[in-house]
Amino acid sequence: MARVSRLIFVVSIFAFVALAARPVAADSAPVGRWSTIDDNTGKPTSVVRIVEKDGKLVGTVESLVLAPNEDPNPLCTKCEGERKDKPIIGMTILWDLARDGNEWSGGRILDPDNGETYRCYLEVAEGGAKLKVRGYIGFALLGRTQIWQRVP
Repeated sequence: MARVSRLIFVVSIFAFVALAARPVAADSAPVGRWSTIDDNTGKPTSVVRIVEKDGKLVGTVESLVLAPNEDPNPLCTKCEGERKDKPIIGMTILWDLARDGNEWSGGRILDPDNGETYRCYLEVAEGGAKLKVRGYIGFALLGRTQIWQRVP
């Protein structure tokens, strides 16, 4: 009987390791292109490309949705430090997020509209079609959430 119990234990451990080591489905990772949606207007504002580098996510502004009368290459005039007065297109606005279960957290996000940097976490939703982006100060309760849409 002890031999059967040991065999069941070994098989259980093997199954657990095999499941834990399996690759994560592509749609559960936020890597790709995302249309950012303004949480106040519900309209798209930009396209951000998220890539994974050394186990951390980095997001860069690929393009902006601008009105015909707006500057086609706006600068981050409200940013501070190295981003001050730099073009928003091509700017890294999301960095240092690491996987934490079904979320990516521990990183930062920049809002080029106000130049402020916030703590951030991401969660993929609706089978990879949407991305819940939460920027906050201090506690996650003190912040705002945007739902971005995957761009093919």
